[in-house]
Amino acid sequence: MKRGGGAGRGRGAGGPNPVDIHVGSRVRLRRTLLGMSQEKLGEAIGLTFQQVQKYERGANRIGSSRLFDLSRVLDVPVGFFFEEMSDDVASRSPGQIRGMAEMQMTFQPDPMAKRETLELVRAYYRITDARVRKRLFEMTKVLAAFSQPKDG
Repeated sequence: MKRGGGAGRGRGAGGPNPVDIHVGSRVRLRRTLLGMSQEKLGEAIGLTFQQVQKYERGANRIGSSRLFDLSRVLDVPVGFFFEEMSDDVASRSPGQIRGMAEMQMTFQPDPMAKRETLELVRAYYRITDARVRKRLFEMTKVLAAFSQPKDG
């Protein structure tokens, strides 16, 4: 099955997305630094050398699971593939083109997903005395109400 190269995938009429080209060039850089052929890299991750060539040119986008495999075979962290990316290239990623940056500015992360929240809840439930736990809960609500800005 051939993947589409439409605007929704970050490819315009001008060919591969600059981010995909950058990531592919970093794959090529690391592979050559290790003295590894495209064929050997392909064998290690279950691809043909032609598929590796397409990744290295940015003609094919590298999915997250494949990027993970490449990082393990090439012995680098996943972030390596994005290092030294210019601001110009980063600004041309599909999400940036569609205005994702503006959306991120208004998005507030879920406080329930924060480590601090999870640690607080775990500590709260380690309090074995139900009365102490209830008093702490009430005190927390009072402190939260007290810290709210006053309407004036």
